[in-house]
Amino acid sequence: MSKQRKEITGKQWVRIKDLFPSERGRVGRPAKNNRIMVNGILWILRTGAPWRDLPKCYGPWQSVYTRFSRWTKQGIWNKAFGSLTKEYDNKISMIDSTAVKAHQHAAGAKGGNNFKL
Repeated sequence: MSKQRKEITGKQWVRIKDLFPSERGRVGRPAKNNRIMVNGILWILRTGAPWRDLPKCYGPWQSVYTRFSRWTKQGIWNKAFGSLTKEYDNKISMIDSTAVKAHQHAAGAKGGNNFKL
């Protein structure tokens, strides 16, 4: 798999890899590597795409979602992100902005609301 900008770096992975429990594969099918699963989860979180649109290189979306859900319930994500943000010491701020475009009919286009002041 080629390195993409949406994937976790080697340095970041070394810091958090021990937080994720090892997975036991099913009979006849080995478990996917945790790093691949983390990269798949980050791809979903960064793109906002539905789970079903996860690229095949990360494995079946159901498996990735199952690990995401399991790790969330175990509090692993809080520990992982806490570990990764320790080195920044409040030097970074995250700002979330959302833009919503209204449909043309919402702006009083022909046939719209005839509200008058």
